[in-house]
Amino acid sequence: MVRRWPAARQRVLWKTIFDAETGELLGAHMVGALVTEQIQGFGIARHLEATDESLLSMIFAHPTLSEAMHESILAACDQPLHQ
Repeated sequence: MVRRWPAARQRVLWKTIFDAETGELLGAHMVGALVTEQIQGFGIARHLEATDESLLSMIFAHPTLSEAMHESILAACDQPLHQ
């Protein structure tokens, strides 16, 4: 998922990877401005052995940088918010 941070005016790339059989979060790729401010969300989810279902049920604040995490999870589960 590629999107722009309005504040940074730079493009960023987020990709979330789940195990196809168990739904367990395997990892995430993040490249671009301000991603270091958001990586802890994936680190916590990975440590807690979060699944696609558990992360899909989370509420993400709007408008915030963490919204990109939610959009990346939706895209990984074939439910993209934006086409």
